[in-house]
Amino acid sequence: MTGVIGAVDCPLPVRQKQQMSVSYVGGRGYNSSRRHAAMFVPGRMRFTRFLPLVPAIALAGGTTLIQGHGQPVSDLPNPYRVIENYFQLAEGRWWASTSAVDVDIDGKSIWVADRCAANSCAGSPLNPVLKFEDSGKLVRRFGEKMFNLPHGIHVDRDGNVWVTDAQGPDGKDPNRNGRGHAVYKFSPEGKVLLTLGKPGVPGDGTGELLNGPCDVVTAPNGDVFVADGHSGQERTAPPDAVARIVKFTKAGKIIKSWGKLGSGPGEFRTPHGLAFDSQGRLFVADRGNNRIQIFAQEGTFLLEWKQFGRLSGIFIDKSDILYAADSESGDTVNPGWKRGIRIGSARDGKVTYFIPDADPDPKPTGQSGAEGVAADARGNVYGAGVNAGAQALKKYVRQ
Repeated sequence: MTGVIGAVDCPLPVRQKQQMSVSYVGGRGYNSSRRHAAMFVPGRMRFTRFLPLVPAIALAGGTTLIQGHGQPVSDLPNPYRVIENYFQLAEGRWWASTSAVDVDIDGKSIWVADRCAANSCAGSPLNPVLKFEDSGKLVRRFGEKMFNLPHGIHVDRDGNVWVTDAQGPDGKDPNRNGRGHAVYKFSPEGKVLLTLGKPGVPGDGTGELLNGPCDVVTAPNGDVFVADGHSGQERTAPPDAVARIVKFTKAGKIIKSWGKLGSGPGEFRTPHGLAFDSQGRLFVADRGNNRIQIFAQEGTFLLEWKQFGRLSGIFIDKSDILYAADSESGDTVNPGWKRGIRIGSARDGKVTYFIPDADPDPKPTGQSGAEGVAADARGNVYGAGVNAGAQALKKYVRQ
C-alpha cells in the first residue's frame, strides 16, 4: 500500500498540464506551529475596535460574540506572485482535484491529498497522498485503493499524516464500497496507525461513526477533532444532515461532539476546515454560513467572524497569521465577495492581504481557485484547487 519514489505509479495517458478584535491579556500559550492547538490559562479579555460595523454582543453565561465585518473584504493589497507547475508529479500523471494541503514538521516540505488525477479515487490504482520536498520534487506517495474522496489533511506534531475520506458508497459504483466516511492516521512512511469511523459505513451524527468528514486537526495532548458532514451547505439540505465537530482521544475513543445543521452559534452548514490558534481556540470554516466560528476545545462557542469570506480552507501559522481560502463566493451564494485567499490575524480578525482568484470572471456558482490552503515557515502560501482551471497545487511567494 505504501511507496516511495522508485515505486512507479500506474501510467496514465499523457495529457498536457494545466499550465473585532480580541486580545488576551495575561494568558500563557504553548508556542505551537501551524494547525496544532495550544494549552493556555485564560486571562482577562480586552476588546478593541478595529473595523467599522463590528458590534460586541454579550451572550448568556458570559460568552461574548464579536460579529465580524459583514461587508465584502476584497479590495486589499496582494504582495504575492504565483509559481505555476512548481511541483513535479510522476511521469504521465497530472494534477486534478485536490482540496488537501499541509506543511511537514520540517516547515518546508509539503503534503497533499490528490484525488487520483480526477475528482475521485474510486477504482483508481494511483497513490493520493503525496509528499514534496521544498524544491518541488516528489519524494513519497501512498494510500492507493483506500479512498473515494480524499478531502482534508493534517500533519501532527510528531509528523504523522491524517487524511479524511469525505465520500462513501452510493449504491451504484461498486468501487466505492467499503470506503469513505473515515479518517486515517498514517506514519510519515504510510503505515496506517489509526482509523476513525468505519470505512463505508455512514454515521447519523450521534456517535463515533462519521458521515462525510471534511477535515481533521490534533491538539498537543493528542486529542483529535474532526469536522463531520459535507452535505449540509445547501439550503435544501435535509434537517437531519450531519453537521458537527467530533472530539476523540488520541487512541480514537469518542469524547464528545457538538453542533447540528443550522446558522446559529454552534450550528453548521458544512464545517469544511479546522485550525487551532496559539491560544488553543478551535477555528471552524463554516462554509455554508459564510463565516468562521471559534470555539474552546470543550465546544463552548466564543466568536463568529465573517470578514474572511466563504471559507473552504483555513490555516493558522505559529505567529497566528490566518490564511482563508474562499473558492465559492459569487453573486449567487455570497454576493459582493470575490474568490481568493484572504490573509489576516487570528488574534484580532483584521484582514490584511488578498490573493485573488486567477479567473477574473468566475461563474456565479460552483468553485474556482484554491479550496485548501497552507503556509510554510518562510511564509510561502500554497493553494490546492478542485475545479477546472484551478486543478493544481500552486505556490505563492512574496514579491
